[in-house]
Amino acid sequence: MPHHARFWPTAAALAITLAAPAFAAPAPVTLGAILPLTGPGAVIGTEQMKGIQFAIRQQNAKGGVDGHQIKVVFEDDQAKPDAAVLEFNKLVGLQHVPMIFTAYSGPSLAMAPLATRKHVLMLNAGAQADALGKASPYMFNTLPTTADEVSGMVRYLRAHGKSTAAVLYENDAAGIGGRDDFVREFKAAGGKILAQEPSQFGQTDFRAALLKLAAAKPQVLFVITTAGLKPLADQLHQMKASWLVAGTTFMEDPPTIADPNSAGIIHTQVVADASPALMAAFKKEMGADMGFFSRQYYNATQIMFTLIGYLEQHHQPITGTNLRTALLHIKTFHGLVPMTFTSNTAVVPIDIKEMMGGSEKTIAVATAH
Repeated sequence: MPHHARFWPTAAALAITLAAPAFAAPAPVTLGAILPLTGPGAVIGTEQMKGIQFAIRQQNAKGGVDGHQIKVVFEDDQAKPDAAVLEFNKLVGLQHVPMIFTAYSGPSLAMAPLATRKHVLMLNAGAQADALGKASPYMFNTLPTTADEVSGMVRYLRAHGKSTAAVLYENDAAGIGGRDDFVREFKAAGGKILAQEPSQFGQTDFRAALLKLAAAKPQVLFVITTAGLKPLADQLHQMKASWLVAGTTFMEDPPTIADPNSAGIIHTQVVADASPALMAAFKKEMGADMGFFSRQYYNATQIMFTLIGYLEQHHQPITGTNLRTALLHIKTFHGLVPMTFTSNTAVVPIDIKEMMGGSEKTIAVATAH
């Protein structure tokens, strides 16, 4: 062959080369999360985000779910319902996500009709308004409703001789719902409500409301707020009121628990135990303690891994409808929080905890009705 000759593959050889299948890794699975990452709810929202991120990093480092790397696109709703709706439409319209992690009652309730219409699974691991239980067939809650927690707390209070109460509540869906639950349950148990005062989301000065409530001389102050808890604990301490301060899982706020002024406050608490090894790994990776809401959203993300794995094993596309069907089929999940979905809201164990000395301890078990 002359030195200037060139080798050109025949058409048949070229066709064989082009037809040879190339190995392709499974496509990534993209999910969404709409959380309050700025504004008064940012402390909790950031903690929730870190729980999701930590779970994703762990899973992807192990090869993902059946080879699929998992990605979550985070959007900030500032705990505002109107912003949440905009972010929902962005995630579904542009990212085509089949599932969204959500938080806070107002935003979650605002997105619920959209989830129904678009067939997008929503997993809420941080909000507890009673209305969330029936907000959408596509909305699932890994926390009990406020009513479930309140019923357990009321039984504890009445068993310990508390017959009069006042209520400080946040003037939003979560606070109003919690107030109504407590008033109804406490009266039904033979107790008397002496006073009620509202607060605004993000409020940090509660003195005027607390003075009005203290004037009624209740034995119990029931607090149902989601923000401003450390300033509230400080102001309660300054008042030296004789009432017992009680609340729900909303009280599980690390700065408040660490505050010596919070000593004696009791609250219901969804059980969410993490091993020392997991807690240490989280702190090393995320640069923060693995607080309650980090554990909740870590757990919720593990549920999503289970659902995605189930669909892959059954050769079904990862859609909101299929994820929902898989959740209802599996029902029981064993993670940091053991839970069973007999409805859109999981049944989970609940404790009553008391704050003291910069930490807290379990003082009773408070299973709901």
